[in-house]
Order: sequence, then C-alpha cells, then structure tokens
Amino acid sequence: MHEGLARAVDEGRAGDRLWLYATYHCNLTCTYCLTESHPRIADRRELSRDTLVDAVAQGRALGFRSVGITGGEVFMLRWFPDALAEVASLLPTVALTNGTLFGQRLLDRLAPLASLDVAFQLSLDAAEPEANDALRGQGNFRDVVDAIGRLRKHGLRVRIATTVEHRDEDALERLCVLHRELGVPDEDHVVRTIVRRGKAAVEGLGVELGPHDALPELTLTAEGAFLHPFGPTVRHGVTDVDLRVAAEPLPLAGSLEAFLAAVAQLPAGDDVVRNVR
Repeated sequence: MHEGLARAVDEGRAGDRLWLYATYHCNLTCTYCLTESHPRIADRRELSRDTLVDAVAQGRALGFRSVGITGGEVFMLRWFPDALAEVASLLPTVALTNGTLFGQRLLDRLAPLASLDVAFQLSLDAAEPEANDALRGQGNFRDVVDAIGRLRKHGLRVRIATTVEHRDEDALERLCVLHRELGVPDEDHVVRTIVRRGKAAVEGLGVELGPHDALPELTLTAEGAFLHPFGPTVRHGVTDVDLRVAAEPLPLAGSLEAFLAAVAQLPAGDDVVRNVR
C-alpha cells in the first residue's frame, strides 16, 4: 500500500475504499438527492468506461482495498454491467443502485458476477410503501422489494441502505424485520441520516455535515477528486467544490497526494466520531 495512504488508514484519518461517481443521470427524482440527479439532467457528468476501470486498476496498485461505485443510477449506463465485472475482478466492489432497472435482460448480463466479490446496495428507506415512496417516488418500494428477490435468486449479494431524516427506532425495527425476511442480514443493512447538501440543502432536509462527521474516502467524479462521497454535491445545477481536493480525477496518484494533504489536517485515532457513512 502507498505509504501515505497506509499511515492515514492506520491513524483513522481515512478509509481504504475508493469511490467513483459513474454518472449523475438517473431515472428517479428523489427529494434528498445529493447530486440533483433526474431523468432529464442536462449535465450527466459521466466517467467513461475506460476512466472508471483505469481508476480502479490504479487504485489497486496504490493499495486501495475496495471500491464503491455510485451515481445517479449506475445501470443507466449500457456498458456498466461489463465494466462492473472488470472492476470486481480487481477489487471487492459495491455498486449503489435504486433497484428499479433489474429486468431479465439486465439480470442475465449480471449473472457472471455471482462468482465475484461484488454487492448491490439498494436504497430502501421504510418498511411501508407510503413512507418509502414519499421521498423516492410512487412504486419505488414495490420495485426495490422485487429487485432484492430477483438479485438474490441469481446468486448476487444484496445490501440495503436506509436514509432517514429523523431516526425512529420502531420504524427501523420494522424495516429490519422486512429485510431479514427478504434474506438480507443485519450486517448488510446501512442506516444513515440525510445530509444537508445538494438537493436536500435546497429542500431544507437533513443535518449539516460537520468537518469530522464523515470518514474521508477518496472520491472521483468527472469534475475531479473529493474528500468523501458526500463531497461532490449539486445545487441548482452547480457542483459544490468546497470539498474538492483535485480538479482532475486521474492520474490517481496525484489525486491521492492531494487527498492525503487534506486529511492530514483532520483528527487521528479510533475515538474520532464518524456520524455519517
């Protein structure tokens, strides 16, 4: 592992996962979206397939131990299933998705990934359709629950991410009962608070992100490298650059050096509280 990265990870200043925003294009329009992604977005800010795969190859050489790929909706990219197989053959990978596009044709293309270390992280915010769909769109609950079953039937690992504005333990327990019934164990369920960035900031939702609330993890987009996945947010069509550390994502070694210079200013130690993940 790159000496500086290894030291930052050991000191608790940074994580060893590399994040990539593949596209800001999406088929949904969620109320709290960090990137204002929607079906008619003018600037999709896509990473090319070659850039995405090359970034992961460079990340592996530098010592990153896993990869997260997000959007937008990553499966809006026709080439993404094949690129995901390439990436997952290099490093353990989690692909974030809204779970609405898993028809049989796409599932057939994903079948080879069952033998790789890859997980599909679907967003599901409540155990009741009305509560879930209020922020994510009509019919989303039905589509996601159906997708979980379809993916698992094909031998693919499923994770669930729940994003809430206010933590309601009773509501979360009902959701946990549901995801267990669907075959998703507790260790594959992530719960996080809505972060007041991007569209959520415009809508007045969520909590302000403090400088030490999110674990720094080098995050690449078409517009450069950022401190963590909550960094490259969009408001009124304009990307926030307050958490950008480099204007170009590649070469990764350059972005990593800029990232490490930024995290060197943050507190070290296992006692550092990270409230958002």
